[in-house]
Formats: sequence, structure tokens, C-alpha cells
Amino acid sequence: MAAAPRTGTGPRDRFRAQVRQEVKAAALRQLAEGGPEALSLNAIAKQLGMTGPALYRYFANRDSLLTDLVVDAYGDLTSALTRAAADGPADPAGRLTGLVHAYRAWALAEPHRYRLLFRAPLQGYDAQAAGLVEAAQPAMNVLLEAVGALAEPETEPGGPGETAAPFQRWRERHGIEEVSEAVAARSTLLWARLHGLVALEIEGNFRSMGIDPAPLYEAEAADFVHSR
Repeated sequence: MAAAPRTGTGPRDRFRAQVRQEVKAAALRQLAEGGPEALSLNAIAKQLGMTGPALYRYFANRDSLLTDLVVDAYGDLTSALTRAAADGPADPAGRLTGLVHAYRAWALAEPHRYRLLFRAPLQGYDAQAAGLVEAAQPAMNVLLEAVGALAEPETEPGGPGETAAPFQRWRERHGIEEVSEAVAARSTLLWARLHGLVALEIEGNFRSMGIDPAPLYEAEAADFVHSR
């Protein structure tokens, strides 16, 4: 009689999943304390009472662990944005403003994870690998939907000739052809502007200037909503 296929819910599978979560939790603590350069599988193994070779049964190498952490972070950021879109105001402008606040709040609560998403973590690590690009897309889709709910701009940023072709290819690659080039371009510009503010804030630049950055986000959202 053929053996029944494994369902991944047995004691061994649950134990493996638990150990992987403990490894990732320890890795996140290392990231918070010292950045990606501090990430050490041997140190994690020692902390968890394991040998180095035993830990490699759960993660093949440091890059494998980093990839899991990046994918998890994208998933959590997507969840935060999705909740903001669902629980926020019904009007398009209010919904977009809620997303702006949610994006900032997540980055401030998880600065080490935010940096992991938008910096090259380590030399030689491919932060633009296909799997990571796909993991990032759901968060962008939330933004695309919110921007798409606003009135279409009168002209595309930079002029149609400059933006149509690259965004057409991007839309096709991710199966979001229903999104117009104008919405794709505007969403990308908004994300770039928000990232600039967030990156400056989490690195302490506004604090050193004695500036409260909260009004800057309000102004950014209002300027974007009313720009045509």
C-alpha cells in the first residue's frame, strides 16, 4: 500500500515550523541591534542551544534566512496597508491619507525591517531576486488601488512619451494590465516621496533638525490628492 502523502501538520512539521520561527525571531533581534552585518547563524544557534550544523537543517545559509525575513516583512507591511484601506474613510482621499499614515507607522514601529526591504542588506545578496519582487507586489497593489480610486490626472507625470512604455512592461509582468500607465506612474512617484520622508525620519534626520515630521506627511498626502 502506498504511503499517505504528508500534510505538513504532524508533530515533526510543527516542531520544524516552531524552530524556524524561533530562528527568525532571534535574527530580527540581531537586525534591530546591529543591522544585517550583525546577522550570524552561529550566534543564533548558540542562543537557541543548537549546534551550527543543526541550524543549517532549517536554513541553508544566511541568505536563505534573510530572504525569509524579507518576505515576512513584505507580508506584514501589506497587511498593515490593507487594514488601513479597509478600516479607513470611505472617500478616496481619506483612504489614501490613511495609507500614508499606515506606511509611516509601520516603518516607525519596525525600522530594522523597513531598512531590510529597501536597502541592499549585504554585499552579494540579490535584493531584486524574482521571488522578492513578487513578495513586494501585494503592498504596491494596495497603493495602486487607492491611487486608482482618485480622479485620473489630466496628464501623466513626465509626459506620456516618457512613462508609457516602461510602465506598460511593468504592468504586463505583474498581471495588472487593468491599471493605467498614469495610475502606475503616480503610485510609484507617491511611494518614492513617502520613502524619502520615512528614510529621513527613521535615520533621525528630522529629529536632529528639531522638526516634527508628522505635518510633512499630511502635506504630502494633501498635495498628492489635489495634484492634477
